Amino acid sequence: MNRLGRRFRALPIRSRLALLVAAAVAFAVAAVSVSCWFVVRGKLYDAIDNDLRSSVGAVNRIEVAAALGACGQSPATGPVGPRYDSYVQIVRSDGEACPFAGSAGTVVVTDGDIAMAKAPQERGDTLRTGQTSDGGPVRVLTTALVVKVGPGQQYIADDSSLVVGISLNGTQRTLNELALLLLIVSGIGVVGAGAAGLAVARAGLRPVDRLTDAVEHVARTEDLSIRIPVEDDSEDEVARLSRSFNSMTSALASSRELQQQLIADAGHELRTPLTSLRTNIELLTRSEETGRPLPEADRKALLASVKAQMTELAALIGDLQELSRSESQRGERVQVVSLEDSVESALRRARLRGPELTITADVRPWYVRAEPAALERAVVNVLDNAVKFSPNGGTIEVAVNDGVLTVRDHGPGIPADELPHVFDRFWRSPSARALPGSGLGLSIVARTVRQAGGEVSLSTAEGGGTVVTIRLPGATTPPPEAP
Repeated sequence: MNRLGRRFRALPIRSRLALLVAAAVAFAVAAVSVSCWFVVRGKLYDAIDNDLRSSVGAVNRIEVAAALGACGQSPATGPVGPRYDSYVQIVRSDGEACPFAGSAGTVVVTDGDIAMAKAPQERGDTLRTGQTSDGGPVRVLTTALVVKVGPGQQYIADDSSLVVGISLNGTQRTLNELALLLLIVSGIGVVGAGAAGLAVARAGLRPVDRLTDAVEHVARTEDLSIRIPVEDDSEDEVARLSRSFNSMTSALASSRELQQQLIADAGHELRTPLTSLRTNIELLTRSEETGRPLPEADRKALLASVKAQMTELAALIGDLQELSRSESQRGERVQVVSLEDSVESALRRARLRGPELTITADVRPWYVRAEPAALERAVVNVLDNAVKFSPNGGTIEVAVNDGVLTVRDHGPGIPADELPHVFDRFWRSPSARALPGSGLGLSIVARTVRQAGGEVSLSTAEGGGTVVTIRLPGATTPPPEAP
């Protein structure tokens, strides 16, 4: 059974559907055919039984007398009724059968016939299927023998029963022909159902075949531009699957483009500090090889430049790692975080980086669901930009109120035509390309805020400068206090 199941599962879907349809139709046709055969059989037997009951009285009294005489009993007188010309016999209580002269033959006597002969008044008529003396099938009615002795006078023989039978040869021949006809019709129906099921399966699975071909094409060529045509008004499962596949390939193609763009942009951004590092290191190496050491001031400047470039490389690599982390990795670390604590920690770092600036803060408690390190990094990136573009002695205003974090600086601001690009990866304003940075800071901010369910915007402040606004939804419960 398990082997058959494995073989069935190994078949193509269209073959399985065709077999299932054929099996279902075969079961239905078999049930209808068997039911029809039994109904027809019952109707034929009912007709024969009715004929038997109506013909019990159609036995000539002379033949009754002859039959009784043949059994050693004195003949009775008086009419018994019209003649019945099939199997007619009298059964004695000792089991002896006395056929009528006009009977077609003798019916094999059973215990029921003898019991009726012994007690005819206590038993009712019985119908059965029996056999003739030559082995033929016969439908038999056994009843009490009523002997008429005169007008209105009759008696029931107390030691005999009357057996009347009709041959079933014609009926069985009819039933056999009907069974053969039903078998042929059922076979044609099953074969036709299997063919129809295969045709329907092929037509129904044609979109699946197109989807399979598309998937195999993508697996073979890695071409994500392929699309499966879908009718706009179709809402069946195959259409939904096709739309999902098209959406998946579109998302994969977009992801690949973003990945390629990220690699290209990262390579471009890494090239500048690496080239500068190589140049500075070559200068230091050449001075050592030639025996002409650089002046101390130049040497210190070169080492400071190398250190700054290494710091920039480390920051860029950290930003790239942050952007490359998957959503599942971030989701595992999400918890209830105090936005107030994250802002205070970022403020301490910002004051160290801009000691000449005045940073004011109005921070009120607020709890969000986010990754603690990512949230703090996002706030640090926003404050770093404010520190970077603020003039010496300038002021940075930070506030947190009801889940809204605002950071306002008094720097040169951002032109209106550049505002739509500030959150793009590796995008840097032309006026800021001479300053250190990778162009990934605000992109990381936008991604972190979006993953926390919030939104971030950047606008030009009144009186000059830039305002960064971050809105974060609140968490239902505050984080547990540290022990």
